[in-house]
Amino acid sequence: MILKQREESLELKIMRFLRSRMHLSAEDELYCYNLEKGYEGELKFDERLEELLPGRLALNDLLLEHRNTLFQNDSLLLSSGKNYLFEVKNFEGDFYVDGDRWCSTGGTEIKNPLFQLKRNESLLRQLLKALGCNMPVEAYLVFINPEFHLSQAPLDSQIIFPAQLNRFLDKIKKQPSNVKNAYSALAEQLLSLHVTDPPNFRLPEYQYDELKKGIYCPKCFRFYEQQNTRLYLFCKRCVEKEDYETAVLRTVKEFKLLFPEEKITTNRMYEWCFGIYSKQTMRKILHNNYKLNGHGKYSYFDE
Repeated sequence: MILKQREESLELKIMRFLRSRMHLSAEDELYCYNLEKGYEGELKFDERLEELLPGRLALNDLLLEHRNTLFQNDSLLLSSGKNYLFEVKNFEGDFYVDGDRWCSTGGTEIKNPLFQLKRNESLLRQLLKALGCNMPVEAYLVFINPEFHLSQAPLDSQIIFPAQLNRFLDKIKKQPSNVKNAYSALAEQLLSLHVTDPPNFRLPEYQYDELKKGIYCPKCFRFYEQQNTRLYLFCKRCVEKEDYETAVLRTVKEFKLLFPEEKITTNRMYEWCFGIYSKQTMRKILHNNYKLNGHGKYSYFDE
């Protein structure tokens, strides 16, 4: 059973928004691409992990803190007698290992993912012990992309390469597991400790006036044009059709994530959506979906 589903991180959401509305530097483009790539890899691993779920509990994408240190857990599987921690990497291309250094064949050095795994494993084990759980933890670094190759790979049993994944999962699946109430209580404790508002996002600087206004297609990210019908918005690039109210509300939520301190007003949202619908229509949508506060030009909407 999955007790915590995986969701796009707030950082990834905001980077996507900014990529659609402003010019990103090459460094920020690469960072956004890596966030996307990482999330895609985690989703692929989630699909594979489903075959292990009967009799086990899964918690995805837990951000925990122990002794004032934050640590991310891509996938945590609670199983009878032991817990499994998975760090998932969606690397693509050719890499090699030189001592503790991991590099692409182009010579670019990357962070050693085994260091990250062992750090997270240690912190998780300490946290579980503090919660009264002394079950062993087995931690694995899983490379999910079949187009990944690592030369001079360390002989480390914690690394699972794409060609090994089927055998690895079959081995776990053959081990009997039937989690009881104690496991559910532990899972609920961990869920209660999940940090929902992580600090220190790596975001480029941005200002409202610098961002492109309008509503874009959620599939291909091309901005809709003002030709559309009253009920739907149509994308000329991918022929996607979206209900106009859904599109407006999606864009309002985007504004709120980008500018959490700003108030939602009819005029502001009309401008943010680039006048794709009239102010009267915008006010009606906001009124039907948000709570109105204040009166006249000082009125605003919130949830």
